[in-house]
Amino acid sequence: MSDSASISSGIAERYAAAVFGIVKENNNLPKLEANVADLNAALAESADLRDLIASPVYSRDAQGRAITAVAAKMGLVPAMQNVLGLMASKRRLFVVPHMLTRLREMIAAEKGEVTAEVVSATALTDAQAAQLAETLKAKVGKEVKISAAVDESLIGGLVVKVGSKMIDTSIRAKLNSLQNAMKEVG
Repeated sequence: MSDSASISSGIAERYAAAVFGIVKENNNLPKLEANVADLNAALAESADLRDLIASPVYSRDAQGRAITAVAAKMGLVPAMQNVLGLMASKRRLFVVPHMLTRLREMIAAEKGEVTAEVVSATALTDAQAAQLAETLKAKVGKEVKISAAVDESLIGGLVVKVGSKMIDTSIRAKLNSLQNAMKEVG
């Protein structure tokens, strides 16, 4: 891991721990979980918001006013609103995506859940996702949340990551394996 990524994740960890601790103390984890999902979606959908948190062009005051307005409009819990304002005043909004990832992990751990990152060639139906979650639950022994993505280059099959384990049943992986085997022969 590079030094800058390590520093970012360290900063994000501290902010996430502070928000999580305050919200847990106030018994408001379900609201925080919804806030994390909403903020992640907003970051994914809005180039302007991504630019606001990452660009050094904006002043501290401009970043602070903008992020607190966004947080208030989204109805984020007070602890999250306050930490975003603090991060803006310290020029640390660039770590918000890392903080959200860490918060998601902390909430899942608190609930006894694990997240499975699933990449498929086509979008999974709700029934397929539910069946996959049940199958993984039997293997892992915990509730499993599916984080699905689509990568058409897989051709077919799935790539499933749960923690440090990865299962690649994609046709692309099978073709690559066959290609390597053919290279060894000839």
